[in-house]
Amino acid sequence: MPRLLHYSDIENVFDDPERAGRLAGCVTVLDDDDTVVVGTGDNTSPGVLSLVERGGQALDFYDAVDADLETFGNHDFDYGATRTRELVAASRPTWVSSNVRDEAGERFAAAEGAVPWTTRDVDGMTLGFFGVTDPATGSINPEAVGLTFDDPYEAANEAITALRENGADVVVALSHLGSGDDDLVRRCDVDLVLGGHVHAERDDVVDGVPIVRPGANGHVVWEVRIDAERIETVRHRTAEYRPDESFVAALNGRVDAAGLDEVLCRIDRPMDRSEETVAAGECRVGNAIADAYRWATGADVGLQNSGGIRSGPPVGPEITHADLVSLVPFEEHIVVAEVTGTELLAVFNAARGATMGFGKPDWWHAHVSGARLVWDDDRDEVVEATVAGEPIDPEATYTLATSDYVLHSTQEFPALTQAHRAGEFEIQHEALARYAREVGFDAAVEGRIERRSTAAAED
Repeated sequence: MPRLLHYSDIENVFDDPERAGRLAGCVTVLDDDDTVVVGTGDNTSPGVLSLVERGGQALDFYDAVDADLETFGNHDFDYGATRTRELVAASRPTWVSSNVRDEAGERFAAAEGAVPWTTRDVDGMTLGFFGVTDPATGSINPEAVGLTFDDPYEAANEAITALRENGADVVVALSHLGSGDDDLVRRCDVDLVLGGHVHAERDDVVDGVPIVRPGANGHVVWEVRIDAERIETVRHRTAEYRPDESFVAALNGRVDAAGLDEVLCRIDRPMDRSEETVAAGECRVGNAIADAYRWATGADVGLQNSGGIRSGPPVGPEITHADLVSLVPFEEHIVVAEVTGTELLAVFNAARGATMGFGKPDWWHAHVSGARLVWDDDRDEVVEATVAGEPIDPEATYTLATSDYVLHSTQEFPALTQAHRAGEFEIQHEALARYAREVGFDAAVEGRIERRSTAAAED
């Protein structure tokens, strides 16, 4: 029986060599001659080791698990298109991409071996694969602005037609569309979707088509069993598998060589940085990052987007430079934007909800410093907002410190644009490290964000 082993969005798993080793061990134990090992993007970046190795740490992983196929996620372009091409050329899996085009409008990385679709003959069955990437990638990753992303559904249908004509018995989408997977099923003649981008696990059937997604950071691998009558999915928790010791040793060597283990400060209680905490509202780690931005720039307000804080084990009680890189592992500068009070309120009103494909409807997106917000869940808007304890004046001008990504992206806080840029400062994690050395790196939950319900108040 043909089988697929599916991982995705493993991102900063490499910063925890033991966990990365268990992921590799899980795949290796389950793999056999009738199995295709596939990834669906964001497996080269971000992370501490990724930043140091510029994605090269993933090459060791691909070799360790005998990876067969991979597609592009938005973070696979974090170090620029040239570096992505180098990784494609050097890595074991075949990269499958139907809708990414290069600076000249040609298929991206074709010269390095990337293909729009491919087939594998497994145990008497021909499996067809194509890859699609979120077309908003150019707006959420500044390093991908020179690339273009075709409509993923049109590209998918073109690939599916070719696969059917070439004898594919089962067509599998390697998707980094996130919430677009449902439309992929409804608009395209696909038999199975292996998804990524959204960091929540999924095991679902839409219009008779299975959709699976393993979540982030290498905690889960999906096994998909395919026969002529049905497709069966089996979830594997990687923590239950023995680590690949040689892979762990290789990663430990890379971690030691990075030289980021200096202790910058100590805190009394570790800070949780799980997605469940960071995307739920005010939290200690979000406050600490926003405080550091405001301190480093002298701005009126500090703003950190929830999606920019990478999940992992709690931070502390010893805070190292590596810890801070792991929180915001991007080569992006802190910038200061000048906004009117009206524009600042528009920024705050984008603090909840998910209009982008990688979010969830109940996500909280904003962590702030120097400001206080009262949010009405029923009205889905800010009903009170202050800066430095004073109500926001719509006509006044305020300075806001945040990451360069936030000005670039049209997905999260669209009221902030490059036109608001008033200054550029150091790289995010460098500012956090300086703040930790000189001030410390801790914060309390102190009511900067208050959530209310109009209906509850009226009752």
